[in-house]
This record gives sequence, C-alpha cells and structure tokens, in this order.
Amino acid sequence: MNKVMKTNKGRSGISINGNKASIRLWAPKAKNAFIKLHESGEKLALTSEKYGYWTLDTDQLKDGSLYQYILDDKDPLPDPASVSQPQGVHGPSEVVDLNTYQWTDADWNNVALEDYIIYELHTGTFTPESNFAGIESKLDYLVSLGINAIEIMPVAQFPGGRNWGYDGVFPYAVQNTYGGPKGLQQLVDACHQKGIAVVLDVVYNHLGPEGNYFGEYGHYFTEKYNTPWGNAINFDDAGCDAVREYFIENVLMWFRDFHVDALRMDAVHAVKDFGPEHILSEIKSRVSELVAKTGRQHYLIVECDLNDTRFINPQDKAGFGMDSQWIDEFHHALRITAGGDQTGYYSDFNGIADLAKSYSDAYVYDGQYSPHRDRKFGVKATDNPGKQFIVFSQNHDQVGNRMLGERSSELFSFEMQKLMAGAVLTAPFLPMLFMGEEYSEPHRFMYFVSHTDPELAEAVRKGRKAEFAAFHAQGEAPDPVAEETFINSQLQWNLPEQGDHLVMLNFYKALIALRKKLPALHHLDRKHVKASANEEQRTLILQRKHHVQEAVILMNFSVNIQNLSLPDTAQTWHKQFDSADVQWNGPRAAANAAEGGQTVPVQPESFLIFINE
Repeated sequence: MNKVMKTNKGRSGISINGNKASIRLWAPKAKNAFIKLHESGEKLALTSEKYGYWTLDTDQLKDGSLYQYILDDKDPLPDPASVSQPQGVHGPSEVVDLNTYQWTDADWNNVALEDYIIYELHTGTFTPESNFAGIESKLDYLVSLGINAIEIMPVAQFPGGRNWGYDGVFPYAVQNTYGGPKGLQQLVDACHQKGIAVVLDVVYNHLGPEGNYFGEYGHYFTEKYNTPWGNAINFDDAGCDAVREYFIENVLMWFRDFHVDALRMDAVHAVKDFGPEHILSEIKSRVSELVAKTGRQHYLIVECDLNDTRFINPQDKAGFGMDSQWIDEFHHALRITAGGDQTGYYSDFNGIADLAKSYSDAYVYDGQYSPHRDRKFGVKATDNPGKQFIVFSQNHDQVGNRMLGERSSELFSFEMQKLMAGAVLTAPFLPMLFMGEEYSEPHRFMYFVSHTDPELAEAVRKGRKAEFAAFHAQGEAPDPVAEETFINSQLQWNLPEQGDHLVMLNFYKALIALRKKLPALHHLDRKHVKASANEEQRTLILQRKHHVQEAVILMNFSVNIQNLSLPDTAQTWHKQFDSADVQWNGPRAAANAAEGGQTVPVQPESFLIFINE
C-alpha cells in the first residue's frame, strides 16, 4: 500500500493522462460511490479497492470538467481533493490538469534560506484587484524594496471572497476569487522571473467549518485532541494512514506542480501526532526525496508556540527537520520595549532585557518559569543557526488579532517605527516585513470573513464581540462580516509616493540594502553576537561580527538623548546608518566616525550602525 500511495497517482484526486482521467477517492465509510458529471448529470460507478479507496478510469472527464461525488445515494458532494472550486465551497469541483502550464523558470534556483528577506502579504488586501494578478503587478516594487521572498497567506478555498485564509476547507484547491490554480502558477512563475522566492502559508492543524464535508468521506478528524479552531486532524488514530498521505501529497503538490519554494505551516503545535514517526518528520523525508529527484531546493517553515528545538533539529538528531520557525517572542519583547501594553501574552515580557536575550538566545523562555503559562517553559537553542529563526515587528496575527487591527503606524511614533525596523533588520535571524509597514501604511488590518451560511456568519460576529468585551472603552470591534471591514484593510498604493510615507519607504530600502551589503549583518553567525541592555536608560547595544568586520548597533528606545560607548578597540568606528539623520526626517545626525571606547550621543527613539573598517 505505501509504495503505491507514494506515487502521484496514489493520492486521492483526479489526474489527467492524455484522453483518460484516473479517479481515486478515499471514502471508507461508503458502501457505494459514484461520480456525477455536472454538465450531463450522468453518474459513473466507482470500483471499491483496498483500504477504503474507490477508483475509475474514464474518458468522460477532461480539463475543465465539473463533477461531484455521490456516496450511498445521498446528496452530491464536492471532492475533498479538489484542486479547483469555481463556484465556491458548496459547488461542484473542477478537473484541472496542473501539467498544462508552460513554465519559464527552468533556470530558477531557490534563494538560499539564510539570504531570505521575507514580505508577508494577504492576496485580498495587498492590492485593489484582490487577486494574484494584483500581486504580480507589484513585483517590481518589491524588488526595488529589496525583497527576495514573499510569504502569501493561505490560498486554500474558503467560503465567499473575504477571509484571512485560515478557514480554508479544500487544502488542494486554490481560491477561485484569487485566480484559481492557473493564476497561482502564473504568479509563481512571474516571481521567479524577478528573482523572488514564494513561501505559501498552509494549514494542517484543522479545517474550516463552512463547506467542510470531510466527515462524510472518512476518518479525517479525531476526538483524541482538540484545537481552538475546530476538530483536530487525524494523524495517529484509526484510519490515519490515508489522512497522513493526503496531507503529505498536498505538500508535494505545492512544490512539484506549483513550483512553490517554501511552505509556512500554521501553528504546528496544534498538529497532534504521537505515532512512531511524527507527521512533520515524514513530510520532511518525502520532501527530501522530491528534492533529490528534481534538484530543486524547498524549505519547510513552521509557526510553533512551544520553544522546542525538536521541531527544527535535524532528523539525525531526533528532530523533525523543519528548516526554520517564526519567533513570536522576539516580536513580543520588541513591542514591550517600544512601549506596547503588557497585557495577555505580553505579560510575560519585561522589555529591553528580554529583547537582548532574544538577540543572543533566540528564545526568551528557554527553561525558566513563565508567569503567563504558570510553568517552566522552553529549551535552549544554542546550536541552532540564525537562519532557523524568523523575526518581525509586525505580522498578520499580531496586527489583526488586536480588536481594532491597528498597525505600528498608529501605535508608535515615526521615529519608533524606524527603530523597530532597525531592530529587526540588524538581527542575526531572518527578517520578515508585513505588507505596508515599509511605508507606514495607516490602514488597519482587521479580521474579516464572508461566510455564506448566515448562522455561521452571525456566530463569528458575536464571537468577535465577546472576545473583546473587556475592551469596550476602545469602541466596538469591527464587524468581521462587513465588506467595509475588508476594504478598509486594503493597502493604499497612492501613499508610498507621498510625504513621510515616501521617506519611510526609502528608509527601508536603504536599510535592507545595507543588511545585504555588510558581511557582519548579512551573515547569520550566532556565535559572534553580543547584546547588552541598560534597562534604566532603555538602550541596547548589539554587536555582530563576520571574519574581520565587526558591526555595532546602538539602539535608544527612550524619549531622551542617551550617551552610549562604542566598543573599546584600536580601530576607528565608521557610521553606516543613522535613523535620526534629517534625510529620514530625524532630529539630528551623529558624527560619521568615532574612536574605540568613545561615547556617542544617540537621539531619542533611534539607532546607529557602525563598523570598524
């Protein structure tokens, strides 16, 4: 069984080979199964096979044909392995031959992971077009910014046309309103032509509620575990073999058929698997097989809230082999340092001392007691390289999960926004920007859905209000179902050419270019990182080194000028960047050079970068 299932034809779904369509459906609960041709209404009987599979080879399906399945003479259902839902989550599925796209990226080589400068975006709100073509129209802008990897929030088919994407219910299907599977292939191809890698956000811990027909087919879910968002995926309970293969093949499809360069797997701490081989490790093994076969490099990135290096350690060291992970703790420490509220999960963080620890140790909590969790938490990540950690000052979660969806542009001063950017882009980790932060976009990024089920839409609306009931003094939570909430979350593309927005954009461009240029910033050598904080001054000195070049970053998070001493070395320190320079609308530039051990005045809410060459 495993040998058969490891082939592309082994997974559930429909594949086209010449004039023949091969159908393979996993429906172990069914006593009979038919495929219904949407145009003619004809029903074709499927043949029962081992392990709950049903199969058929037919010449009555071709690229573009619509179809549904009928199990035990019940109502027609869409295909759980559908790659296209042109009429939405409740409509018929569409046959799509993913091999017909004429790729032009034969010479493409994935960007080395340690070189990634990531830009997270949401397809629906990134441009007014709200689709993949809209993203493609902005690729030159992203290249000029210095971005070489975009991370696209989930595109798996969801209800309606407005959703963050984490309520997707067809993991293989590309959202029809975004451009469908052919549109995504076109976007990836275009990105590669511009030198941009594509990271796709995927969700393997749950499936959304509306349009979720998986329970009609088989044992996709388990009651052994719970997630905050719905039934847990069955990765280790009875009937899990086909479920594991379903999701493994989904990973391989994105890499093989869409040429996606990396996946970011959402909240893998909610992926429960106590079998002998964790599903993430098996995914890694299968991806390694694909890489060996094609010669194309692909990365697996995870969001994980456990501070557990087992997820990112190599498989030969009893790890799952994930290539990198998001580090929320860096964000939390930075946000408190910048003056953010210490509420909720931020209550665990004390600001600048924690930020200095994250620069040095990646995890802030690596074995000590966490008041928020009321237990000891985390392990040390001493031996994990810098490329295994992704840091940011904003992302979709940290902005959109606020009641009002305020960005840093609304919460912090212009100078502090620049300082936060400097804190991220000088870190010995992979930096990630959230769309619009590079020009201080004022539009909020709010939570939005467009469920077509009125009861479900109302439940989401009431749930959102209840979640923020304690924050009533700040006003009402925006209606997540209202189209206005979605429209008001879109980027305003007239702004990057105006006033302070243009200044901020040029600031980001210069800072990203400097990170790429200076070896001491570009190389992620964690063994030569030193971070020291002065909590009373609210200052931090970060030291980085690569071979002979040393860089020192002087950060002042206070509202007063602070005098900081450069390392006492024989060499002269030469200024490379000054966020307080008047060209960035700052108050005053520092001197261009200083001797080792010399004290340098650092303007309020600003930073300086020096090197010793």
